[in-house]
Amino acid sequence: MSHPPVFEDATAFLKRGTPAYRRATCAIFCAGLSTFASIYCVQPLLPLFASHFGVSAANSSLTLSLTTLCLALCMLVAGSLAEALGRKPVMMVALGVSGVLGLACAFVDSWPLLLVLRALVGVALSGLPALAMAYVGEEFDPSSLSSAMGLYISGNVLGGLAGRLLSGGLADLGGWPLAMGGIATLSLASLVIFAWLLPPSRHFRPQPLSLRGLTGNFATHLKTPALRTAFALAFLLMGSFVAVFNYIGFRLALPPFGLSSTVIGLLFTVYLLGSYSASKAGSMVDRIGARRVVQIGIGLMLLGIGALATPWLPVVVFGLALLTGGFFAAHAVASGQIGQRAHSAKAQAASLYLCAYYLGSGVLGYAGGALWQHAGWVALMAGVAISVLIAAALTRRW
Repeated sequence: MSHPPVFEDATAFLKRGTPAYRRATCAIFCAGLSTFASIYCVQPLLPLFASHFGVSAANSSLTLSLTTLCLALCMLVAGSLAEALGRKPVMMVALGVSGVLGLACAFVDSWPLLLVLRALVGVALSGLPALAMAYVGEEFDPSSLSSAMGLYISGNVLGGLAGRLLSGGLADLGGWPLAMGGIATLSLASLVIFAWLLPPSRHFRPQPLSLRGLTGNFATHLKTPALRTAFALAFLLMGSFVAVFNYIGFRLALPPFGLSSTVIGLLFTVYLLGSYSASKAGSMVDRIGARRVVQIGIGLMLLGIGALATPWLPVVVFGLALLTGGFFAAHAVASGQIGQRAHSAKAQAASLYLCAYYLGSGVLGYAGGALWQHAGWVALMAGVAISVLIAAALTRRW
Protein backbone atom coordinates (compact mmCIF):
# COMPACT_ATOMS: atom_id res chain seq x y z
CA MET A 1 0.00 0.00 0.00
CA SER A 2 1.54 3.28 -1.08
CA HIS A 3 1.46 6.38 1.02
CA PRO A 4 -0.48 9.45 -0.11
CA PRO A 5 1.69 12.10 -1.71
CA VAL A 6 2.96 14.91 0.48
CA PHE A 7 2.45 18.57 -0.34
CA GLU A 8 4.83 20.15 -2.79
CA ASP A 9 4.23 23.55 -1.21
CA ALA A 10 5.35 23.33 2.40
CA THR A 11 3.41 26.50 3.29
CA ALA A 12 0.07 25.35 1.83
CA PHE A 13 -2.98 25.08 4.06
CA LEU A 14 -5.53 22.33 3.73
CA LYS A 15 -8.49 23.70 1.78
CA ARG A 16 -11.97 22.26 1.56
CA GLY A 17 -12.60 20.31 -1.65
CA THR A 18 -8.99 19.20 -2.21
CA PRO A 19 -7.74 15.58 -1.97
CA ALA A 20 -5.36 16.58 0.84
CA TYR A 21 -8.27 18.04 2.82
CA ARG A 22 -10.26 14.82 2.40
CA ARG A 23 -7.35 12.64 3.52
CA ALA A 24 -6.65 14.79 6.56
CA THR A 25 -10.27 15.03 7.66
CA CYS A 26 -10.69 11.27 7.23
CA ALA A 27 -7.65 10.65 9.43
CA ILE A 28 -8.79 13.13 12.08
CA PHE A 29 -12.30 11.63 11.93
CA CYS A 30 -10.84 8.15 12.64
CA ALA A 31 -8.80 9.52 15.55
CA GLY A 32 -11.90 11.08 17.10
CA LEU A 33 -13.92 7.91 16.53
CA SER A 34 -11.28 5.72 18.19
CA THR A 35 -10.82 8.06 21.15
CA PHE A 36 -14.48 8.30 22.04
CA ALA A 37 -15.16 4.62 21.42
CA SER A 38 -12.33 3.72 23.81
CA ILE A 39 -13.52 6.12 26.49
CA TYR A 40 -17.28 5.54 26.42
CA CYS A 41 -17.53 1.85 25.54
CA VAL A 42 -17.97 1.14 29.26
CA GLN A 43 -21.13 3.24 29.63
CA PRO A 44 -23.62 0.51 28.60
CA LEU A 45 -21.56 -2.01 30.59
CA LEU A 46 -21.98 -0.24 33.95
CA PRO A 47 -24.90 -2.43 35.11
CA LEU A 48 -22.86 -5.52 34.16
CA PHE A 49 -19.86 -4.27 36.15
CA ALA A 50 -22.10 -3.53 39.14
CA SER A 51 -23.51 -7.07 39.03
CA HIS A 52 -20.29 -8.95 38.25
CA PHE A 53 -18.01 -7.15 40.72
CA GLY A 54 -20.66 -6.39 43.35
CA VAL A 55 -20.22 -2.60 43.33
CA SER A 56 -22.71 0.28 43.44
CA ALA A 57 -23.97 2.19 40.41
CA ALA A 58 -21.83 5.21 41.31
CA ASN A 59 -18.72 3.06 41.81
CA SER A 60 -19.31 1.22 38.54
CA SER A 61 -19.06 4.60 36.81
CA LEU A 62 -15.43 4.86 38.01
CA THR A 63 -14.49 2.84 34.92
CA LEU A 64 -15.44 5.98 33.00
CA SER A 65 -14.70 8.71 35.56
CA LEU A 66 -11.13 7.56 36.22
CA THR A 67 -10.43 7.43 32.50
CA THR A 68 -11.68 10.94 31.91
CA LEU A 69 -10.03 12.39 35.03
CA CYS A 70 -6.62 10.94 34.12
CA LEU A 71 -7.15 12.07 30.55
CA ALA A 72 -7.93 15.60 31.72
CA LEU A 73 -4.97 15.95 34.06
CA CYS A 74 -2.38 14.30 31.82
CA MET A 75 -3.59 16.27 28.81
CA LEU A 76 -1.90 19.37 30.21
CA VAL A 77 1.43 17.55 30.15
CA ALA A 78 0.80 15.96 26.75
CA GLY A 79 -0.19 19.31 25.25
CA SER A 80 3.01 20.86 26.56
CA LEU A 81 5.21 18.04 25.24
CA ALA A 82 3.54 18.28 21.86
CA GLU A 83 4.66 21.89 21.55
CA ALA A 84 8.20 20.48 21.39
CA LEU A 85 7.75 17.01 19.87
CA GLY A 86 5.16 17.59 17.16
CA ARG A 87 1.61 16.47 16.45
CA LYS A 88 1.36 13.28 14.41
CA PRO A 89 3.98 11.13 16.23
CA VAL A 90 2.44 11.78 19.67
CA MET A 91 -1.07 11.06 18.37
CA MET A 92 0.07 7.75 16.85
CA VAL A 93 1.64 6.63 20.14
CA ALA A 94 -1.56 7.59 21.98
CA LEU A 95 -3.74 5.46 19.68
CA GLY A 96 -1.41 2.46 19.85
CA VAL A 97 -0.89 2.38 23.61
CA SER A 98 -4.59 2.93 24.38
CA GLY A 99 -5.49 0.02 22.06
CA VAL A 100 -3.09 -2.35 23.82
CA LEU A 101 -4.37 -1.30 27.26
CA GLY A 102 -7.94 -1.81 26.06
CA LEU A 103 -7.09 -5.37 25.06
CA ALA A 104 -5.61 -5.96 28.51
CA CYS A 105 -8.92 -4.89 30.11
CA ALA A 106 -10.63 -7.84 28.44
CA PHE A 107 -8.44 -10.34 30.31
CA VAL A 108 -8.74 -9.18 33.92
CA ASP A 109 -11.22 -10.27 36.57
CA SER A 110 -10.18 -7.94 39.37
CA TRP A 111 -12.10 -4.73 40.00
CA PRO A 112 -9.07 -2.74 41.27
CA LEU A 113 -6.94 -3.92 38.33
CA LEU A 114 -9.67 -3.03 35.84
CA LEU A 115 -9.84 0.48 37.31
CA VAL A 116 -6.05 0.83 37.07
CA LEU A 117 -6.09 -0.20 33.40
CA ARG A 118 -8.95 2.17 32.62
CA ALA A 119 -7.04 4.99 34.33
CA LEU A 120 -4.00 4.17 32.17
CA VAL A 121 -6.20 4.30 29.06
CA GLY A 122 -6.96 7.89 30.03
CA VAL A 123 -3.24 8.63 30.45
CA ALA A 124 -2.49 7.17 27.02
CA LEU A 125 -5.29 9.01 25.25
CA SER A 126 -4.21 12.33 26.76
CA GLY A 127 -1.85 12.69 23.83
CA LEU A 128 -4.60 12.79 21.23
CA PRO A 129 -7.63 15.14 21.57
CA ALA A 130 -5.79 18.40 22.23
CA LEU A 131 -3.26 17.65 19.52
CA ALA A 132 -5.97 16.85 17.00
CA MET A 133 -7.61 20.20 17.73
CA ALA A 134 -4.25 21.97 17.47
CA TYR A 135 -3.48 20.21 14.16
CA VAL A 136 -6.81 21.36 12.74
CA GLY A 137 -6.20 24.92 13.92
CA GLU A 138 -2.72 25.03 12.40
CA GLU A 139 -3.01 23.08 9.17
CA PHE A 140 -6.43 23.98 7.77
CA ASP A 141 -7.21 27.11 5.82
CA PRO A 142 -9.25 29.54 7.99
CA SER A 143 -12.19 29.29 5.57
CA SER A 144 -12.19 25.50 6.04
CA LEU A 145 -11.55 25.46 9.78
CA SER A 146 -15.15 25.33 11.05
CA SER A 147 -16.12 22.52 8.68
CA ALA A 148 -12.98 20.52 9.54
CA MET A 149 -13.61 20.90 13.27
CA GLY A 150 -17.23 19.89 12.73
CA LEU A 151 -16.07 16.70 11.00
CA TYR A 152 -13.68 15.97 13.86
CA ILE A 153 -16.47 16.39 16.39
CA SER A 154 -18.66 14.18 14.19
CA GLY A 155 -15.99 11.51 14.51
CA ASN A 156 -16.15 11.95 18.28
CA VAL A 157 -19.91 11.57 18.16
CA LEU A 158 -19.87 8.45 16.00
CA GLY A 159 -17.07 7.03 18.13
CA GLY A 160 -19.22 7.44 21.21
CA LEU A 161 -22.11 5.82 19.38
CA ALA A 162 -20.04 2.97 17.94
CA GLY A 163 -18.40 2.30 21.29
CA ARG A 164 -21.72 2.11 23.08
CA LEU A 165 -23.58 0.08 20.44
CA LEU A 166 -20.75 -2.36 19.74
CA SER A 167 -19.97 -2.91 23.41
CA GLY A 168 -23.65 -3.45 24.20
CA GLY A 169 -24.08 -5.95 21.35
CA LEU A 170 -20.81 -7.77 22.05
CA ALA A 171 -21.66 -7.94 25.76
CA ASP A 172 -24.88 -9.81 24.89
CA LEU A 173 -22.80 -12.29 22.87
CA GLY A 174 -19.86 -12.87 25.18
CA GLY A 175 -20.08 -10.61 28.22
CA TRP A 176 -18.19 -7.44 29.02
CA PRO A 177 -14.70 -8.93 28.29
CA LEU A 178 -15.64 -9.52 24.64
CA ALA A 179 -17.02 -5.98 24.47
CA MET A 180 -13.79 -4.47 25.79
CA GLY A 181 -11.63 -6.54 23.45
CA GLY A 182 -13.74 -5.68 20.42
CA ILE A 183 -13.47 -1.94 21.00
CA ALA A 184 -9.70 -2.21 21.50
CA THR A 185 -9.40 -3.97 18.14
CA LEU A 186 -11.33 -1.11 16.53
CA SER A 187 -8.85 1.35 18.05
CA LEU A 188 -5.86 -0.47 16.61
CA ALA A 189 -7.48 -0.56 13.17
CA SER A 190 -8.06 3.21 13.40
CA LEU A 191 -4.36 3.67 14.14
CA VAL A 192 -3.43 2.07 10.80
CA ILE A 193 -5.79 4.36 8.84
CA PHE A 194 -4.68 7.43 10.77
CA ALA A 195 -0.96 6.79 10.22
CA TRP A 196 -1.46 6.23 6.50
CA LEU A 197 -3.72 9.19 5.69
CA LEU A 198 -2.71 12.10 7.92
CA PRO A 199 -0.31 14.52 6.20
CA PRO A 200 2.67 15.67 8.29
CA SER A 201 2.44 19.04 10.01
CA ARG A 202 3.49 21.95 7.78
CA HIS A 203 2.87 24.90 10.10
CA PHE A 204 4.01 23.48 13.43
CA ARG A 205 6.94 25.34 14.95
CA PRO A 206 8.55 23.45 17.85
CA GLN A 207 9.21 25.25 21.09
CA PRO A 208 12.05 24.27 23.41
CA LEU A 209 10.91 22.50 26.57
CA SER A 210 10.98 25.31 29.12
CA LEU A 211 8.94 25.16 32.31
CA ARG A 212 8.73 28.94 32.44
CA GLY A 213 7.60 29.15 28.82
CA LEU A 214 5.01 26.40 29.21
CA THR A 215 3.53 27.82 32.41
CA GLY A 216 3.57 31.25 30.81
CA ASN A 217 1.49 29.94 27.92
CA PHE A 218 -1.06 28.46 30.32
CA ALA A 219 -1.22 31.73 32.26
CA THR A 220 -1.76 33.70 29.04
CA HIS A 221 -4.64 31.46 28.00
CA LEU A 222 -6.27 31.60 31.43
CA LYS A 223 -6.07 35.41 31.41
CA THR A 224 -8.01 35.57 28.14
CA PRO A 225 -11.71 36.08 29.01
CA ALA A 226 -13.07 34.38 25.89
CA LEU A 227 -10.94 31.29 26.53
CA ARG A 228 -11.89 31.17 30.22
CA THR A 229 -15.55 31.17 29.25
CA ALA A 230 -14.98 28.38 26.74
CA PHE A 231 -13.23 26.30 29.41
CA ALA A 232 -16.16 26.77 31.82
CA LEU A 233 -18.64 25.83 29.10
CA ALA A 234 -16.70 22.65 28.41
CA PHE A 235 -16.78 21.62 32.10
CA LEU A 236 -20.47 22.33 32.65
CA LEU A 237 -21.92 21.04 29.39
CA MET A 238 -19.85 17.87 29.15
CA GLY A 239 -20.41 17.06 32.82
CA SER A 240 -24.17 17.49 32.42
CA PHE A 241 -24.26 15.37 29.28
CA VAL A 242 -22.29 12.50 30.80
CA ALA A 243 -24.29 12.58 34.04
CA VAL A 244 -27.42 11.83 32.02
CA PHE A 245 -25.93 9.05 29.90
CA ASN A 246 -24.14 7.38 32.82
CA TYR A 247 -27.39 6.63 34.64
CA ILE A 248 -30.10 6.57 31.99
CA GLY A 249 -29.47 2.83 31.60
CA PHE A 250 -30.14 2.20 35.29
CA ARG A 251 -33.36 4.20 35.13
CA LEU A 252 -34.70 2.57 31.97
CA ALA A 253 -34.03 -0.92 33.37
CA LEU A 254 -36.44 -0.17 36.24
CA PRO A 255 -40.26 0.24 36.21
CA PRO A 256 -42.17 1.74 34.51
CA PHE A 257 -39.81 1.04 31.60
CA GLY A 258 -38.19 -2.34 32.31
CA LEU A 259 -36.07 -2.29 29.13
CA SER A 260 -33.44 -4.90 28.28
CA SER A 261 -29.75 -4.07 27.88
CA THR A 262 -30.02 -4.48 24.10
CA VAL A 263 -32.92 -2.05 23.80
CA ILE A 264 -31.21 0.44 26.10
CA GLY A 265 -28.10 0.21 23.92
CA LEU A 266 -30.15 0.99 20.83
CA LEU A 267 -31.20 4.29 22.37
CA PHE A 268 -27.64 5.49 21.89
CA THR A 269 -28.41 5.84 18.18
CA VAL A 270 -29.53 9.36 19.11
CA TYR A 271 -25.80 10.09 18.80
CA LEU A 272 -26.37 10.24 15.05
CA LEU A 273 -28.23 13.48 15.65
CA GLY A 274 -25.18 14.75 17.47
CA SER A 275 -23.03 13.99 14.44
CA TYR A 276 -25.40 15.97 12.24
CA SER A 277 -25.75 18.88 14.67
CA ALA A 278 -21.97 19.18 15.12
CA SER A 279 -21.34 19.54 11.39
CA LYS A 280 -24.41 21.77 10.92
CA ALA A 281 -23.41 24.05 13.77
CA GLY A 282 -20.00 24.68 12.21
CA SER A 283 -21.62 25.91 9.01
CA MET A 284 -23.98 28.21 10.94
CA VAL A 285 -21.20 30.18 12.64
CA ASP A 286 -20.48 32.36 9.62
CA ARG A 287 -24.15 33.34 9.36
CA ILE A 288 -25.21 34.02 12.96
CA GLY A 289 -22.02 33.95 15.03
CA ALA A 290 -20.45 31.48 17.45
CA ARG A 291 -22.19 32.75 20.59
CA ARG A 292 -25.65 32.49 19.07
CA VAL A 293 -25.06 28.93 17.86
CA VAL A 294 -23.82 27.88 21.32
CA GLN A 295 -26.89 29.45 22.93
CA ILE A 296 -29.18 27.55 20.57
CA GLY A 297 -27.40 24.32 21.50
CA ILE A 298 -27.80 25.05 25.21
CA GLY A 299 -31.50 25.80 24.70
CA LEU A 300 -31.98 22.41 23.05
CA MET A 301 -30.21 20.75 25.98
CA LEU A 302 -32.57 22.38 28.47
CA LEU A 303 -35.62 21.25 26.51
CA GLY A 304 -34.19 17.74 26.44
CA ILE A 305 -33.61 17.70 30.21
CA GLY A 306 -37.24 18.65 30.79
CA ALA A 307 -38.42 15.80 28.55
CA LEU A 308 -36.10 13.33 30.29
CA ALA A 309 -37.76 14.05 33.64
CA THR A 310 -41.07 12.59 32.42
CA PRO A 311 -42.19 8.93 32.87
CA TRP A 312 -43.17 8.40 29.19
CA LEU A 313 -40.71 6.46 27.07
CA PRO A 314 -41.33 8.26 23.73
CA VAL A 315 -40.84 11.62 25.44
CA VAL A 316 -37.67 10.35 27.16
CA VAL A 317 -36.23 9.24 23.80
CA PHE A 318 -37.11 12.63 22.32
CA GLY A 319 -35.39 14.29 25.29
CA LEU A 320 -32.23 12.24 24.72
CA ALA A 321 -32.23 13.34 21.09
CA LEU A 322 -32.57 17.03 22.00
CA LEU A 323 -29.90 16.78 24.69
CA THR A 324 -27.46 15.06 22.33
CA GLY A 325 -28.03 17.36 19.36
CA GLY A 326 -27.78 20.47 21.51
CA PHE A 327 -24.66 19.36 23.34
CA PHE A 328 -22.62 18.46 20.29
CA ALA A 329 -23.66 21.62 18.45
CA ALA A 330 -22.45 23.74 21.37
CA HIS A 331 -19.26 21.72 21.82
CA ALA A 332 -18.34 21.79 18.13
CA VAL A 333 -18.56 25.59 18.02
CA ALA A 334 -16.93 26.26 21.41
CA SER A 335 -13.99 23.96 20.63
CA GLY A 336 -13.60 25.50 17.20
CA GLN A 337 -13.19 28.93 18.82
CA ILE A 338 -10.12 27.78 20.74
CA GLY A 339 -7.91 27.65 17.66
CA GLN A 340 -9.09 31.08 16.54
CA ARG A 341 -8.86 32.91 19.87
CA ALA A 342 -5.56 31.40 21.04
CA HIS A 343 -2.89 33.27 19.07
CA SER A 344 0.00 31.01 20.13
CA ALA A 345 0.64 27.64 21.82
CA LYS A 346 -2.59 26.30 20.36
CA ALA A 347 -2.01 22.74 21.63
CA GLN A 348 -1.81 24.03 25.20
CA ALA A 349 -4.96 26.10 24.72
CA ALA A 350 -6.74 23.05 23.34
CA SER A 351 -5.43 20.94 26.23
CA LEU A 352 -6.88 23.41 28.75
CA TYR A 353 -10.25 23.29 27.01
CA LEU A 354 -10.25 19.50 26.93
CA CYS A 355 -8.94 19.28 30.48
CA ALA A 356 -12.02 21.20 31.60
CA TYR A 357 -14.17 19.05 29.28
CA TYR A 358 -13.02 15.75 30.73
CA LEU A 359 -12.89 17.05 34.30
CA GLY A 360 -16.56 17.86 33.87
CA SER A 361 -17.15 14.31 32.65
CA GLY A 362 -15.36 12.79 35.63
CA VAL A 363 -16.52 15.12 38.40
CA LEU A 364 -20.12 15.84 37.43
CA GLY A 365 -20.54 12.36 35.96
CA TYR A 366 -19.66 10.77 39.30
CA ALA A 367 -21.58 13.36 41.34
CA GLY A 368 -24.66 12.55 39.29
CA GLY A 369 -24.47 9.02 40.66
CA ALA A 370 -24.86 10.31 44.22
CA LEU A 371 -27.96 12.29 43.22
CA TRP A 372 -29.40 9.26 41.42
CA GLN A 373 -28.79 6.86 44.33
CA HIS A 374 -29.91 9.11 47.16
CA ALA A 375 -32.55 11.40 45.64
CA GLY A 376 -33.77 9.80 42.41
CA TRP A 377 -33.96 10.66 38.74
CA VAL A 378 -35.86 13.94 39.01
CA ALA A 379 -33.25 15.29 41.44
CA LEU A 380 -30.51 14.29 39.00
CA MET A 381 -32.30 16.13 36.19
CA ALA A 382 -32.64 19.21 38.40
CA GLY A 383 -28.92 19.18 39.12
CA VAL A 384 -28.10 18.81 35.44
CA ALA A 385 -30.47 21.66 34.56
CA ILE A 386 -28.72 23.97 37.06
CA SER A 387 -25.34 23.25 35.45
CA VAL A 388 -26.69 23.97 31.97
CA LEU A 389 -28.37 27.20 33.13
CA ILE A 390 -25.05 28.41 34.57
CA ALA A 391 -23.47 27.69 31.18
CA ALA A 392 -26.22 29.69 29.48
CA ALA A 393 -25.54 32.66 31.75
CA LEU A 394 -21.82 32.55 30.91
CA THR A 395 -22.48 32.92 27.18
CA ARG A 396 -24.09 36.34 27.61
CA ARG A 397 -20.67 38.05 27.68
CA TRP A 398 -18.74 35.58 25.54
